Amino acid sequence: MKIKFIGVGEAFDEDLPNTSIWVRTRDERNESSILLDCGPTVPPSFWKISRDPDDLDAIWISHFHGDHFFGLPALVARFQEMKRGRPLLILGQREIDKIVTQTLRLAYTSLLDKLVYDIRFLTVEPGEVVEAAGVKWQSAVTGHPQRDLAVRMERGAKSLFYSGDGSPTDETLSIAHGADLVIHEAFRLDTNTPGHGNIMNCIDFARRAKAHSLALVHIERDERRKRWEEILRVSGDIKDFRVLAPEPGDEVEI
Repeated sequence: MKIKFIGVGEAFDEDLPNTSIWVRTRDERNESSILLDCGPTVPPSFWKISRDPDDLDAIWISHFHGDHFFGLPALVARFQEMKRGRPLLILGQREIDKIVTQTLRLAYTSLLDKLVYDIRFLTVEPGEVVEAAGVKWQSAVTGHPQRDLAVRMERGAKSLFYSGDGSPTDETLSIAHGADLVIHEAFRLDTNTPGHGNIMNCIDFARRAKAHSLALVHIERDERRKRWEEILRVSGDIKDFRVLAPEPGDEVEI
């Protein structure tokens, strides 16, 4: 799996794009291209690195806060302009089809009626194991005010866990176990914010999950500005697994 951090910012960060992850994975037969979350600041960053409208196979939406899915209308509309020919799969929790369709119609009233490619939807609710876009998917509910599903993606021997937003839970720990990479929302360094993780708790979560690596994203903008050197020092002090504080554009391969 090749992982590119399109954005690592929180909802209202003026410097960093919303958190979004581009995953490319392949086996002997084919390759899959998957985007994890798509906030409003994500599409311009994505277009800079991918000009092929047929390149993206699927989009995972963790939950329905705007900074995680309000970029979909722009992405879908530009694919239309670029004459995309392949179906686009959008995965997420129950009502993913209803809410995304309403959002697309609100943004561009006639877009869906004129679309030259198909949009397909697939739910991945907790307790299910779903195979799609060449990947095995599992989900679990995080601790977040708006129902958010963390997701585990597997292809062959490789596995990736992405939290979306929210604090760790016993359920998310279960699906994160043994992941090659845990990507977790970590709003602050060591203080608790209701409905969010913090860096120290995420480090403990990754250790308990026996993850090989942890990437910290969605750090609160002022916390990042004022405590960045401390965050890097804490991350560097962890020796039993790798802790990353990625910037937009950074890549990791697992």
